Amino acid sequence: MQLNIAELQKKIKYDFSDSSILREALTHSSYANEKKGESISHNERLEFLGDSVLSIVISDYLFSNHKDLPEGDLTKIRSKIVCEATLAECSRKIKLGHYMYFGKGEEMTGGRERTSILADAYEALIAAIYRDGGIDEAGNFILREMKNSINNSISGKIFIDYKTHLQEIVQVKKNNRIKYEIINEKGPDHCKVFCTNVLLNEKVIGFGEGRSKKESEQNAAKMALERVGDLE
Repeated sequence: MQLNIAELQKKIKYDFSDSSILREALTHSSYANEKKGESISHNERLEFLGDSVLSIVISDYLFSNHKDLPEGDLTKIRSKIVCEATLAECSRKIKLGHYMYFGKGEEMTGGRERTSILADAYEALIAAIYRDGGIDEAGNFILREMKNSINNSISGKIFIDYKTHLQEIVQVKKNNRIKYEIINEKGPDHCKVFCTNVLLNEKVIGFGEGRSKKESEQNAAKMALERVGDLE
């Protein structure tokens, strides 16, 4: 696959002085591993940097433009903007997966559409812009390209689907099975609280409570994600 540098740069409205850093941002570790003799750099280090750049840009924007919001609300809003699902959505909007370099195995198993990979690549792209053009250019990209996500998060329109996220992670291994079990119901009928365990291959990996079964399952999945995120 030949990367169309000009096409992507036009799409993201940024021209790189050093196109090699863009290629690094778009190179998945599976591709680099298949080309070990060529010493090709992949995007995991850029992903690490991009996560921090994204956080400071969003934090500064929220702090400067929403002086009425307390720290707790700012933190919740930021978490929805920088979460994996939101970043993957932004990545899909510019079809970032189409431009990436993958190893044959990852390509065959749907790497170009995998949420975690697309989110990581978006962070790597942010870092590449930061390294090439500085914090102002990176900030311009983030605030322009993520404008809808930022506004939706502030207005409360973004809902983090923890169950779907957890399912995507555990499906990396074909034999993994997720199951939710309501283990208890507390309180009167008009104010009932449901208690749920989420199990991975019959082992409890998360617990959640909620006013509905769906809410308790989402909270259980949220806890599980904190424990099994390294399954990716």
